[in-house]
Amino acid sequence: MVKTETVFKSSDKAHMLMVTVWAPDNKQDIKAVVQIAHGMKEYMERYSEFAQYLTDNGIAVVGNDHLGHGRSTENKTELGFFSSGDSSDILVKDMYRLTKRINKAFPGVPKFLIGHSMGSFLTRRYLTIYGNELDGVIIMGTGSQSQLTLKAGLGIIKLLSFIYGDKHRSNFVNKIVFGGYNKKISEKDTGNWLTKDQSVVDTYNGDPYCNFVFTLNGFKWLFENMEYVQKPDNYMKTPKDIPMLIISGKDDPVGNYGKGVKKVYDIYKKCGVHDVSMKLYENDRHELINETDKEVVYADILDWIVKNKESRL
Repeated sequence: MVKTETVFKSSDKAHMLMVTVWAPDNKQDIKAVVQIAHGMKEYMERYSEFAQYLTDNGIAVVGNDHLGHGRSTENKTELGFFSSGDSSDILVKDMYRLTKRINKAFPGVPKFLIGHSMGSFLTRRYLTIYGNELDGVIIMGTGSQSQLTLKAGLGIIKLLSFIYGDKHRSNFVNKIVFGGYNKKISEKDTGNWLTKDQSVVDTYNGDPYCNFVFTLNGFKWLFENMEYVQKPDNYMKTPKDIPMLIISGKDDPVGNYGKGVKKVYDIYKKCGVHDVSMKLYENDRHELINETDKEVVYADILDWIVKNKESRL
């Protein structure tokens, strides 16, 4: 495997984004390329083991650290702050900028997008605008929230931003968003809702690129993207012929323990997406690729990519 790093300018025209590329040793062996949109309060380096597995099987992996995340920040004060202004679609525009770079670097190779958690909501928004650029999409660790809940949350965030500024880190909002995620599991440490693998939880909790509180700006952009993808008209903008796999842990609170995931699946089916499938992993939590049965998840993802790569050629 060859690992390289580069940067490109964000759509906000103010920040440089860190990009990590994992590729098979021989470029001629590349069968497909997977672009990853990572989740909230993490960064691409956390996907290195998963990327190693895919590259061992002839699939290149590319992903950028989103604005306000990982090494796309210059210092800790930027963590959890996306950018000034009200354009929450910048994150999706950045993903598309990376897609265009991937197309140039790997011409003629099938392209797939995997979005996890926050990245799943960004991916669902991406599909409504740039979906025809892809040969398939995997939506991982997603959920379905009511418009009323999201509007109420945005109202609180905007009020607090008016009072304290959009760079303020609100423990109150953080508790509203994450406070109930550990309620159905025996372990109560921060991060246990992510996976049953305690070593992953400990590493996450000790990583300064993961263990921080979002700014109000960060929560606002997150909620705005979630609100966007929940609107029926925007669901309808998804290409009907794109192969789609929706996967989640059955014990994932983000997906309301499978109920929210099933709702997303049902809506895509109702909207006419022809080739959409769903799998819920029994006893697994939020981060499927970091779970105790991750080898099963890895293999399922690889099998799906290989099947759809061949069907799109």
